[in-house]
Amino acid sequence: MKTSKKAISEFIQYRELIKQLVLKDIKLKYRRSYLGYIWSILNPLLMMTVLVIVFSNLFRFDIPNFAVYLLAGQVIFGFMSEATSLATGSIIMNAPLLKKTYVPKYIFTLSKVTSALVNLLFSLIALALVMLITQVPLTWNILWLPIVLFEVYIFSLGLSLLLATASVFFRDIQYLWGVFTSIWMYLTPIIYPVSIISEEYRWWYDNLNPMYGYIQQFREIVLYGTPLSLELLVQGSLTAIVFLIVGMWYFNRKQDQFILYI
Repeated sequence: MKTSKKAISEFIQYRELIKQLVLKDIKLKYRRSYLGYIWSILNPLLMMTVLVIVFSNLFRFDIPNFAVYLLAGQVIFGFMSEATSLATGSIIMNAPLLKKTYVPKYIFTLSKVTSALVNLLFSLIALALVMLITQVPLTWNILWLPIVLFEVYIFSLGLSLLLATASVFFRDIQYLWGVFTSIWMYLTPIIYPVSIISEEYRWWYDNLNPMYGYIQQFREIVLYGTPLSLELLVQGSLTAIVFLIVGMWYFNRKQDQFILYI
């Protein structure tokens, strides 16, 4: 990742290793499980069912198609949370290999984020089933979906590179990040509508919570069937690019010191 040309060359050279690392993560996640990959579909469905029952009766939010509204936010935020949580210890966990042979270190972080993306694709099957049951119509605007997923992927990759690097030097980050993502989730309108947020705090939601923007984009095309908002698209793309650039810069700056701490 020292130069763009070298990074591309290494990516092509080690693409098979990346593929095997992703497959390994997916297989390990459901090892010795009778239902296997089906759990990637059942998990979001079961969680959605519990939350819909609790929140639709307890708080009675006036949200049309609350099940789809909830699951749409849940799968996007869940991807970011899973990707970054897995990637946080990606360098530390592969210390034995890094000490024995040369492998581009960013590959381990990249593979974790990519394996989380595969799990997200399974979760989209659960979302499609709920949309079918609740009769939410699909429109041609669903073709925007790859763009939204790519934005979230790039954002998560940049954030993951930052976390993976920092956790080599500060191991507590691995534990603190789980607490932070839990807080972040409740500060994001996933379960509740953004309309309940006071106007004095809305600016913070709109400008300092990138996940809210990505979830908004996803709901626009999936739940409401409308084209992507140009403002949200530009904001989301710029945020993803900035995080990726910063993450790559920090990772590249510190990676030569990894061997001294792992």
